[in-house]
Amino acid sequence: MHNNIEVALVSPRYLAGGGNPAWITVPLHRACGWSHGHDPLMPRVILSSPDQKAVLRLDPRPGEPWWKLRHARVGEQRSWSAAFDARTPVEIIAGFTDALTAPKTGPGPTPHPYDPLRQADWRDAHGHDGLTSPDGIAHVKHGNDGASDGWFVTTMVSEDPEGLIWQAYFSRDTPAHLIAGFTRALADQTPLPRDPYPLRIPAHSRRHFHVTQVLVPAIDVAFPLENRVRTLADRQPSHPAPAPRTWSAPPPRRTR
Repeated sequence: MHNNIEVALVSPRYLAGGGNPAWITVPLHRACGWSHGHDPLMPRVILSSPDQKAVLRLDPRPGEPWWKLRHARVGEQRSWSAAFDARTPVEIIAGFTDALTAPKTGPGPTPHPYDPLRQADWRDAHGHDGLTSPDGIAHVKHGNDGASDGWFVTTMVSEDPEGLIWQAYFSRDTPAHLIAGFTRALADQTPLPRDPYPLRIPAHSRRHFHVTQVLVPAIDVAFPLENRVRTLADRQPSHPAPAPRTWSAPPPRRTR
């Protein structure tokens, strides 16, 4: 008899909660060759790119962004940084890191970060520059007034401080195609799968999202991370062989 597992599909995806950090860290290490240190006394992950130009830190400190990525200057490309709060869905952050680790291609048009949003019917924001999701919850703004030069992404269900769900920031010199990778994942209307027990989403945002409970084969829950690692490894000109299969996360409750 085949076992099925109950999964919660959450939409809009930017309210799905952070998810499993391994969705980002494991492919960077296994498929893209990023190295990591190990300090068993610290609840953090530090990954360095093969060329030692980029460092990703996952550091769960209260009141600060959990994800921080810094990239050194390379030729005419000045140094830049990006930061993501704890509740930023890892699948959306992965749109950024996947673009960063993609093999370089020949010259071509550089996508603008607003392009994927406009294609998804995001509208001009009221009262400030930028774009807002159709439900009015997610906002993307490019600040260029000197003091706040950079890209700001905010997801909030109300104007008061308790209504803030998560924020992301990209510094002024962050390459546009990387931010476009993030906004493409942000605008994607595909629901995100989450463990329904417990569903780790702030109570004040729950009336703003939709959850569908579905039963899927256990194998479909066990190996999406492994499939992601293989897909990203296959696109590298020379990539290490992925390690043996592992569970991407503890499985949700089983249902016959």
